[in-house]
Amino acid sequence: MKRVVVGLSGGVDSSVTAYLLKEQGYEVIGMFMKNWHDETVTLSDDCPWIDDSNDALLIAQQLDIPFQVIDLSKEYKERIVDYMFNEYQAGRTPNPDVLCNREIKFDVFLNAAKELGADYVATGHYCRKLEHSDGSFGLIQGKDPNKDQSYFLCQLSQEQLGMALFPIGELLKSEVRSIAEKAGLHTADKKDSQGLCFVGKISLPQFLQQKLSPLRGDIVEIPATLPKFKAYDRIPVQQEYIEQLAAPFSYTPDQGEVVTQHQGAHYYTIGQRKGLHIGGRPNPSFVIDTDVTTNTVYSGQNDDHPGLNRWALKIKQEDMHFVSSRFTSDLLNNKEIDVRIRYRQALQKCTVHNIAGDTFVLFKEKQRGITPGQFAAFYIDKELIASGVILH
Repeated sequence: MKRVVVGLSGGVDSSVTAYLLKEQGYEVIGMFMKNWHDETVTLSDDCPWIDDSNDALLIAQQLDIPFQVIDLSKEYKERIVDYMFNEYQAGRTPNPDVLCNREIKFDVFLNAAKELGADYVATGHYCRKLEHSDGSFGLIQGKDPNKDQSYFLCQLSQEQLGMALFPIGELLKSEVRSIAEKAGLHTADKKDSQGLCFVGKISLPQFLQQKLSPLRGDIVEIPATLPKFKAYDRIPVQQEYIEQLAAPFSYTPDQGEVVTQHQGAHYYTIGQRKGLHIGGRPNPSFVIDTDVTTNTVYSGQNDDHPGLNRWALKIKQEDMHFVSSRFTSDLLNNKEIDVRIRYRQALQKCTVHNIAGDTFVLFKEKQRGITPGQFAAFYIDKELIASGVILH
C-alpha cells in the first residue's frame, strides 16, 4: 500500500483530497503546516492558523487517519518572509505563494513526509499531473477553469512533481463541495481562505512596516498624452523591435503633477488601485510605476493608461525555470505559445524569443500591469512547461 502525506490546511479542498486518497486505497497521513506566529498583521477572522489547525485535526479524526502538526515557521521566515521584504524594498512585487510551493510545501514539507516513509505528498491544488511516454511528468491545468492553480506551481522541478498528487484537479469546485457534504466532512461549508500561503489574509502595509519604515513621498500623476507614449505606439509590434517594446517606461516628477502623498514607495505595486487615496480626479487612479530610489509613486487615470500597458516583457536567462524536462530555451525560441503573468488571468497568446541568452515575450495583445518580480508562466496545450521572473 502506497503511503501519502496530505498537507491538511483545514479547508475543504485538502479535506476532500485526503478523503479521496483514502477511498482509493492509499495509506493517508494528515499533516498541518504551521508557518506563522505573528497575528498582529493578520486580518481578523481570515484564516487564523489555530482555527485551521483544529479543523484539520477534526478532519483527520473523521477520516481516522494519523495527524500531526509540523512547525515550519523558521524556514518560512527565511525563505518566504525575508524574500518578500527584500523584493518590496527593491521596488519589485513578489509572489510568495509561488515560492511557498517551491520552498515549503514541496521542499521542507516534502522532506518531512519522506522521513515518514511517504511515497507521495498530496495537496488540494486544482491542477493535474500526467506522465509522458518518456517517463517525465507534466503539470496540467485543473479541470475547473475558474479554480485552476497550476500557476502557483510554476517553479516545481521534475523531482518535486514526480512525488506530488493532486486528487481534486479533475473536479470542479462545486463537485468538491458536493463530495464533502455527502461524506459529512466538517469543512464542507467552510469558506475559502485568501492571502498568503498557509497564513491567511494579511494587512500588507502593517506587515511591511515590520522591516520597511514608512517614508513620506509624492504621488505624481502622469498624463496619458506624454510624448513617449505616442512614440512607443509607433514602434512596430515585431520581433526585431522586441527589446524596445519590452523596455519599461520611466518618469521624472517634472513630467506630471503631484496629486497627493504616500507613506513609502515600497508599499505599492504596478496596477494597484486601492490605497492610493487620490481624490478630486475625474477617473480612477492606478499605480503605473514606483521609484524606491527617489521614493516616488507615479499614477495614471484609468486602467487603459498607456503607461500601464505594454506589448512585451523580458526575463533574464538565470531566472528561467523549466517545469518540463521536454523543453529548453532553444526549443521555445520563435515558438507561439500561451502565457499568463498573474493568477486567474486568461491565457494570453504570445511568441517567445531568445536574444543574447535572455527570454523575451511578445504578446498578441497589449498587457496591462506587467510587474517586475512576478512570474510569467508558459503553457503549451494546457501544460505548464516553464516560468520566469519578470525583469520588466
